[in-house]
Amino acid sequence: MKLEGRVLCPDGKLREGALLVEDGLVRSFREGKAARAGFVLPGFVDVHVHGGGGHDTMDGEAGALGLARFHARRGTTSLCPTTITSEPGELERALRGIGLAASSDHRGRARILGAHLEGPFISERRLGAQPSRARAPDRELLARLLDSGPVAIATLAPELAGALELVDELVRRGVRASLGHSDADHATARAAYARGARGATHLWNAMSGANHRSPGLAVAALEEKDAFLELILDLHHVHPAVLELTLRAARGRVVLVTDAIRATGKGDGESELGGQRVFVQAGRAALADGTLAGSVLTLDRALGNAVANGVSLERASELLSRNPADYLGKSDLGRFEPGARGDAVLLGDDLSVERVLVGGDEVSLA
Repeated sequence: MKLEGRVLCPDGKLREGALLVEDGLVRSFREGKAARAGFVLPGFVDVHVHGGGGHDTMDGEAGALGLARFHARRGTTSLCPTTITSEPGELERALRGIGLAASSDHRGRARILGAHLEGPFISERRLGAQPSRARAPDRELLARLLDSGPVAIATLAPELAGALELVDELVRRGVRASLGHSDADHATARAAYARGARGATHLWNAMSGANHRSPGLAVAALEEKDAFLELILDLHHVHPAVLELTLRAARGRVVLVTDAIRATGKGDGESELGGQRVFVQAGRAALADGTLAGSVLTLDRALGNAVANGVSLERASELLSRNPADYLGKSDLGRFEPGARGDAVLLGDDLSVERVLVGGDEVSLA
């Protein structure tokens, strides 16, 4: 199969030509006159997504499959269904469902790379829109959760008693430990990164920030050269000036995520998140008290927002594809190097999604 247009090549440059995909893998790129206008980018990778199209991770297998189908139509070819702080039994059921969904045929949907376990070991002081069901760090409970299904990332608050030991266990089990929903001071966050934490969950949101006399987690994350930093670029969670500052401070480490919820793609109205009422109006999802409650963002829209705010298309693609793949240690995703997975999104000149391939198989956009 030939995918023609301006193709993002492995050196990060857009070149006109044709990308050859065979047997589900990228084979080669041939530079030359393309038969179509528009762009050919590596498929998007979303490491933080709760739901979309009426589906939610906490619904189990059907929810994970449903959100994977929904987001594939917006250019996301791999993702991590994300839990919300809940009772242990509910989390175990959701993780078992994610495992079943991940092992099923990926045709027609985004590939499931494992769960993002957001909570329950988070700070009551920085819940954001998480339900008030946070728990103290518990190694036995963590082991039960990790044994319930494939977990790729786990978010926790490092200042909680016993949290650093959980970081050790996550590292030992090959799970990316991400710091978030946290009131940690700078020293504590640095200690967690020294123990092997490698992420920051929705940087700047629901965490201690950048006070010039007492810097918090956000500053420690910007400093940590091995940490990947999530940003929700719906233009509600972070100001464009903060986007620019973060990109300058953490080049090669910023990962755009959706933090999308069940209501994504459903328009304005009422929905839910973790059993809480959520109200969507003009693209902003919030609890009744006005607290932002995830987003109704899709990664194609995040791409458009980045470009509209001065980020080059080449760099925006890096934030959506290569960087999140690198975060998860997936060198066969997020790039068009020979032998990589044949995951691609074909965009028009206006950056609208025209075609999506997962492993060389076309996803229906209907």
